[in-house]
Amino acid sequence: MKLLRAVLASTRGRIILAFLAVYLGWQGWLTLAATGKVAPELREGRPRVNVLVTLSFPPERFHVLEMQRFGRVSGTEDNSVEVRGVKQDDLNAVARPYWVRRVGPMEEGG
Repeated sequence: MKLLRAVLASTRGRIILAFLAVYLGWQGWLTLAATGKVAPELREGRPRVNVLVTLSFPPERFHVLEMQRFGRVSGTEDNSVEVRGVKQDDLNAVARPYWVRRVGPMEEGG
């Protein structure tokens, strides 16, 4: 209790606590928003799915490399990245970054 009082008594302590609260709130929002970005038809029970990750801008090298963590990137088109073989358990992680707008199924033959 004394430590908490000391932290709250100092300006630096309050700034650090405010920053920590904002950071944790941001991380919580990213986690909650990820579920809504994933198309429901991807959750049909197949162990691995091919997805089309849509961004609000054309993907750059960084975005492609980030998507490679979850599967095989087979290409990009306009504002999308095609990722094959994504595990069901990784769908929310694919959708979690703030720059991902939607994670949907890749069209057959695409």
